[in-house]
Amino acid sequence: MKLFSPLYARVMQWSRHRHAERYLAGLSFAESSFFPIPPDVMLAPMSLAQPGSAWRFATVTTIASVLGGLFGYLIGLFAFELIEPLLHDMGYYEKFLKAQAWFDEWGFWAIFIAGFSPIPYKIFTISAGVISMAFLPFVLASLIGRGARFYLVAGLMAWGGEKMERKLHQYVDLLGWLTVIAVVAVIFYVKA
Repeated sequence: MKLFSPLYARVMQWSRHRHAERYLAGLSFAESSFFPIPPDVMLAPMSLAQPGSAWRFATVTTIASVLGGLFGYLIGLFAFELIEPLLHDMGYYEKFLKAQAWFDEWGFWAIFIAGFSPIPYKIFTISAGVISMAFLPFVLASLIGRGARFYLVAGLMAWGGEKMERKLHQYVDLLGWLTVIAVVAVIFYVKA
């Protein structure tokens, strides 16, 4: 069943939209403080569609993401009591507690790892504010971690270019279904 091909075609169309860079910046900001969808879902196709602009897209994503991280930090610093019920409702509270434990042990490195990895960065930005992590190390770890991740994504997509875009389009349905199967398998494994 070709479910992912039309979605892929739509995303590639959006990635060429004249306001795509603004949307990317908005998504990057929001994801770092409250939104669940990572900016990679826009950055990768935009870098594929326009390889010559990939580094600019990575820069926009990094800066907007760090600014969003600062917003998450401020949420944790000044408004945690307001968002704590939301963390419970959205199922993020356990992750928040883990993030706090990481901060106790790792500090700077916890932000760096969260910034680079698929771990929800927003949990760490809010946690950094709650514990009043030193501001400069927070910003530096965010810049390095987020920048490394987004420049890597943009660079790989730009390097692959049109050839990768054709191959991805050819196999997107197979890759999509394999991803769904993997996610379902992980869910069953974790719940078992």
